[in-house]
Amino acid sequence: MTKRRVAITGLGLVSPYGGDLADFFARLSTGESAIRYLLTDDLPRPLSIPFVSCPAFDPDAALGRPLASMMDRFAQLGMAAAFSAWDDAGLPRKREDDAESRDTWGVSWGTALGGTLAYEKGYRELWQKGRERLSPLAVVLGMNNAANAHISIQLGLGGISQSHTVACASSAIAIGEAFRRVRSGESTIMVTGGSDVPQAYGVARAWEALRVMAPGDADSSPFACRPFAADRRGLVLGEGGASLVLEDWDHAVARGARIHGEIVGYGTSCDHSHLVRPEVEGQVRALNLTLADAGLMPDDIDYINAHGTATAEGDPVEVGALKAIFGERAGQLAVSATKSMHGHLLGAAGAIEAIATVLTLREQIVPPTANLENNLDPACTGVDHVTAGRRQTLRAALSNSFAFGGSNAVLAFRAVAP
Repeated sequence: MTKRRVAITGLGLVSPYGGDLADFFARLSTGESAIRYLLTDDLPRPLSIPFVSCPAFDPDAALGRPLASMMDRFAQLGMAAAFSAWDDAGLPRKREDDAESRDTWGVSWGTALGGTLAYEKGYRELWQKGRERLSPLAVVLGMNNAANAHISIQLGLGGISQSHTVACASSAIAIGEAFRRVRSGESTIMVTGGSDVPQAYGVARAWEALRVMAPGDADSSPFACRPFAADRRGLVLGEGGASLVLEDWDHAVARGARIHGEIVGYGTSCDHSHLVRPEVEGQVRALNLTLADAGLMPDDIDYINAHGTATAEGDPVEVGALKAIFGERAGQLAVSATKSMHGHLLGAAGAIEAIATVLTLREQIVPPTANLENNLDPACTGVDHVTAGRRQTLRAALSNSFAFGGSNAVLAFRAVAP
């Protein structure tokens, strides 16, 4: 089977900083944190945690009130990101007079939580307010495939419309599967990415119970997430949506599309050993499979966007996997964890980090791991941890997503000539 090249022609997100793609990457590059202190009025005990939200996002303004009212917030964020990526790709919105059929164009979306907020609202209505029935929209608001369904409808995409729920690897796997469809020729264009909203009260409390969430108050929250640092205390949750348009290379060139970068490889594995404790061997398998799929050697990789959640167990395991793959060259391999600034978006994490990786290659600027300077854990040594944004010649990069359940996914990207 002939393998087609796959271009990345559209990038879109709902930025926690409130700006556009250029603003997002500029702030990442300078190490600016989007993490803030979240204090709710929930009873009997308010949430009081460091969190990354998107306060500037107005779903009615972004989508129109009739459409926004039919969506849970996770789908609103996803639809807005997909619209942004689609417009960035220079493609027209759904039209009846399109000269080209969209019957093979599709959607592959990731979400770990889906419409959790819709379900939580239903529980409150029934149990706290004593209501006997819920909105007739409750099911379509809460279903996990709501985001990809709305994207397909709004953009008139008649091909596959699928959702992936694989914890923190959800959107990385969604992107990888979209990549495979375009590369094989099954789809000419795929909209892919992910969205999640983890600030449902029950969800946040569940993560607290795992004792992996970083503490913080109004003053310390921007510095709460410290991947690879000796004093790291855990991850910081965040909401968001991020989307990429993947397109057959020849199709993109023929229509004169701007190409941000090229996706060249995808590999997955399962640790098959523990639900929440990662292992080096499983991550090594995913990394090796990705390099083989991309036709790349370890020496071809110049940057790793690490999964880097700032958990005690996860960070050293990831560094150990990188050292196993890259050997002596690992010490010259630029590595950064952008979760230190935009937080952990769960099912959307792989998508926002894929965008960060594509922009890193396009701009030839490596964003840092924030809050790491002069504070590296000895257990995480052996790679070139980037602690301040820097210009560097970059040919290819990997983006790692390692999820609970032992599901590992790695994406490979290559820079293209400007």
